[in-house]
Amino acid sequence: MCDEFTAADNDAQVGGAAVTRRSFGAMAGAAGLTMLLPAPANAKPISGKDVMIDTPDGKADAYFVAPATGKAPGVLIWPDIMGLRPAFRQMADRLAQSGYAVLVVNQFYRSVKAPFLAPGESYDQPAVRAKIGPYVKALSPEGTVRDALAFTAFLDAHPQVDTKRGLGTTGYCMGGPMVFRTAAANPKRIKAGATFHGGGLVGTQPGSPNMLIPQMKARYLIAIAANDDARAPTDKDTLRANFAAAKLPAEIEVYAGTMHGWCPPDSRVYDAAQADRAWARMLALFAKSL
Repeated sequence: MCDEFTAADNDAQVGGAAVTRRSFGAMAGAAGLTMLLPAPANAKPISGKDVMIDTPDGKADAYFVAPATGKAPGVLIWPDIMGLRPAFRQMADRLAQSGYAVLVVNQFYRSVKAPFLAPGESYDQPAVRAKIGPYVKALSPEGTVRDALAFTAFLDAHPQVDTKRGLGTTGYCMGGPMVFRTAAANPKRIKAGATFHGGGLVGTQPGSPNMLIPQMKARYLIAIAANDDARAPTDKDTLRANFAAAKLPAEIEVYAGTMHGWCPPDSRVYDAAQADRAWARMLALFAKSL
């Protein structure tokens, strides 16, 4: 989970690699992102656009991208705590090139439009955490469910989405619990879910994400950061037991050597090799489930 301890971990990791905040900021500028994510083999031509989606709580800004022709299975992406930004647009484009109609949303639309961070700003910085804190407080599990239903309805109403096939959903960091809530809220449509360094997936309260697993009907990929696992070493075992009890297939793995946030290409702890391996496992999940 993103917190001050994660920031300290990331500082230690980046410091060990001799990358400063200033040099990382230059490296992670929007112009450099296209260099970080390779296109898939046989990449499909794609078309993307900014969209506004009506929800019970207001209008949510989002980015929709799909293959330029035909219909494709829909995928809803919940970003990490730094929100919808160029890195997630790049990730959505890459997924669309593999044959999916992708909606990546600004989960903080109640508070601010995306993007709300400048290139090089990171949750590791105290000022950034102070800025984002109120946005997070404006969210609630109930609000996430309302959003999930609105976003999946948007996908199903879009002419480029193949409604004869299931929907997928992915989430990063705080987006992990949102994947669980989406799958539980719309089990007839969500057939695949994937979380990457998801935070707060396990709890004991009735509304905790893992407690929602019996309401789901899908296959799952749970990719765990090594330092998250070190802090909560039994969470993976609880998740395995919960998925097994619900008789839902779930690939749950700790990715060796990774830090919380290793998947987005603008992360200070981005691990290209492990991120690509997790991406490949996601594509395998979608190929089997959607």
